[in-house]
Amino acid sequence: MADLLIELFSEEVPADLQAQAAENLKKLITNGMVDAGLTYASAAAFHTPRRLTLAVEGLLDASPTVQEERKGPKVGAPEQAIQGFLRGASVTMADLEVRDDKKGQVYFAKITKPGRAATEIVADTLEFTIRNFPWPKSMRWGSGSLRWVRPLQSILCLLSNETEAQIVPVKVDGISASNVTRGHRFMAPDSFVVNGFDDYETKLKRAKVILRAEERSAAIWQDATNQAFALGHDLVEDPSLLVEVSGLVEWPVVLLGQIDNDFLGLPPEVLKTSMREHQKFFSVSNPKTRRIERFVTVANIETVDQGATILKGNQKVLAARLADAKFFWENDLREAKAGMLKWQISLENVTFHNKLGSQSERIKRIAALARKLAPVVGADADVAEKAAFVAKADLSSEMVYEFPELQGLMGRYYALEAGMGLDIATACEEHYAPLGPSDNVPTAPVSVAVALADKLDMLIGFWTINEKPTGSKDPFALRRAALGVIRLIMENQLTLPLAAILKPADVGAGATDLLRFFQERLKGFLRDQGLRYDVIDACIAMPNNDDLALLAKRAQALQAVLATDDGENLIQGFKRANNILSQAEDKDGVEYSYGPDIKLAESDVELVLFAALEDVDTQIKLAMDVQDFSTAMVAMATLRSPIDAFFDGVKINADSAMIRRNRLNLLSRIRTICLSVADLSKLEG
Repeated sequence: MADLLIELFSEEVPADLQAQAAENLKKLITNGMVDAGLTYASAAAFHTPRRLTLAVEGLLDASPTVQEERKGPKVGAPEQAIQGFLRGASVTMADLEVRDDKKGQVYFAKITKPGRAATEIVADTLEFTIRNFPWPKSMRWGSGSLRWVRPLQSILCLLSNETEAQIVPVKVDGISASNVTRGHRFMAPDSFVVNGFDDYETKLKRAKVILRAEERSAAIWQDATNQAFALGHDLVEDPSLLVEVSGLVEWPVVLLGQIDNDFLGLPPEVLKTSMREHQKFFSVSNPKTRRIERFVTVANIETVDQGATILKGNQKVLAARLADAKFFWENDLREAKAGMLKWQISLENVTFHNKLGSQSERIKRIAALARKLAPVVGADADVAEKAAFVAKADLSSEMVYEFPELQGLMGRYYALEAGMGLDIATACEEHYAPLGPSDNVPTAPVSVAVALADKLDMLIGFWTINEKPTGSKDPFALRRAALGVIRLIMENQLTLPLAAILKPADVGAGATDLLRFFQERLKGFLRDQGLRYDVIDACIAMPNNDDLALLAKRAQALQAVLATDDGENLIQGFKRANNILSQAEDKDGVEYSYGPDIKLAESDVELVLFAALEDVDTQIKLAMDVQDFSTAMVAMATLRSPIDAFFDGVKINADSAMIRRNRLNLLSRIRTICLSVADLSKLEG
C-alpha cells in the first residue's frame, strides 16, 4: 500500500473557483485510477490561492491482472469478421477456443490484461486530468498548448510508503513532476522537498501557508471576533464573504480599522455592502448605537509595523469609496423628499420585457392587482395601491444603480424620508420576498398584497407571451415566483382562489395551464413537508383546487386519516366497492347511481350500512360546508367497519336481479360519499 500526494502550483486562482476545482481534481484522479483498476482507501482535496492539493491513502502498488472472456463470430464466418475480432482482442487464431452455442459453434477468446504499476497509472491519469481540467475559464501562456486558469508553475506528484518516497514521472508542457514545492509568496518563497502529506502540510505551515481552507476561515473569524470584542463591538456575520476571503490569502493576518466619522450617518446596509463588494471588508458594529463604525480587512502578510501601513492604505481607499456612497445617498434623499415622482417617471423609459412593456407599465398592472388583492389579505386598498406605485421607484436611484442588491431596502429608507408611512415603506422593502425557500415571508397586509401582485403579474405576463419554464431552463425565475406565491398564501393562511385572478387576465387558454403550474409547484412544496404525492393528487382532483391553502389543508387531513388503521382499511373497502361497481357498470351498460332502497335490505349488515352511510353523509356535508376537512375525513373513516361487515355478510351478485341492483346502488352510495371528500381512486396501495 502507498500514499499519493499531488500538488498543482500556479499563479493565484480566483477564490470562487478554488473549492470546486479541488473537488474536480479529486474526482478526476480517483475515478481515473479506479477505472484503471487501482483502488484506494481514502482521498481528500485541499486548496489555497496558489495550489490545488490531493492526498490519497491506501493506494494499491499495482492494478491486478485481469482475465476476461470474449465471445467472437461463428465458426465459418467471413474472414474479415474473424480478423477484426482477433485485432480487437489482441489474440491469434491459436488462442481461440471453439464452443457449442445455441446457434452453432462459436469462437471464444480468453484475454489476459496484465496489471500495471501504480506509478504508470497515476502518471497517465494526472496528465489526462491536467490537460482536460474543467475550468469555467482558462488561459494559455508562453508557447505551450496547455490551458489552465492561471499559469501553472510546478507539479508535485509523490508516491510514498513507510520506507521510501518516489516521484511519479509526469511531464506536461515542459513541466516535470517533482517532490518540491514553495511556501508563502513573500514570507517564505524558497522551495523545499517533501516526502509525504504530513511532512508537506507541516512544512507548508512553517513556510507561512495554511493548507486547509476551513482552518484559514476559523483563524480569520476567531481573530476578528476577538479584536472587535476587545473594543466592545460585534463582528457582523457574513459566511459567504468569509469563504471568499479565506480563498484570497494563504496566511491570514486580521487588521481592524476605523471608519471616518463623515460616513457613520450612512445606512448600515450601505456601509456593509460598499465595504463587502469593493474592498472585501467585514463590518464591525457598535451594539449600543447599532451603527457600523469599524471594519476588518485580512492581509496576506505579516509586517514589521503590525499592518499599520496596510491599514492606512485600506482606510484611504475606503474613504474614497464611501465618499461616493455618501454622494449617492444625499442625492437620493433629495429626490425622496420630493416624493420620488422623478424616479417613477424615469421608469417609463426602462424596458421590463420587449413584449410586456416598460417597468412603468408593469407597475401600473401591479398596483391594480394589489388593490384587488387588498381585501383578501386585510389591507387598505388605497394604501396597497399607493405602495405598489412606489415599491420599485428606488430602481432609478443612484444608490441602487451602484448596488442593485440594495433594491427594496433602499426603497424603505426613501419612502420613510418621503413621509409615506411605515406600512408603505415596509412594502417597498418586502415586496420582493420570499426570494427562496429559506427566505422570510412578509406578514404585514400591505406588504403581502404588493408581494403577491408583483409575483402574479410576472407569472401572468410571461404565460401571456408563452415564455414558460422548460426543463431545467427558467431564465425569468418563474418557478421561484410561483413558490413565493405559494408561501405567501400558505404562511399567511389566505383564502385566495387563483382562478378568479387568472381568468380575467389576458392569458387565454393559458390560465388553466398556469393553474396547473401552481399545483405542480404546490406538490413539490407539500412533498417537502412529508405529504405523499398521491394524497396531493387525490385532493387536486376535487373542486376548488385553485385555492392552494384549502387544497393543502385537505391533503394534510387526508394523510392524517390514512395514517390510522380505520383510514387505511377504508381505502381498501372503497377500492373494492369501486372495482365491483365499475365492472358491473361496464358489463351491464348502465350507471348504478339512482340510490339504494332500504326496503330491499335482506340482512342486518345491510341495514347497519344504510344507517352508517346516512349518518356519515350528514356529518361530511356539515363539515365540508365550513371546510373542516379533518372532521369530514374522520367521519368517512368510521365507514370502515360497516363496509367490511357488508362485504363479509352479503353476496353482491345475488340471484335476484332486483337485490343485485339494489346492492350495486349501495356500493354507488359508498363511492359517492367517499369521493365527496377526496378522489380516493388516485391513492396507491
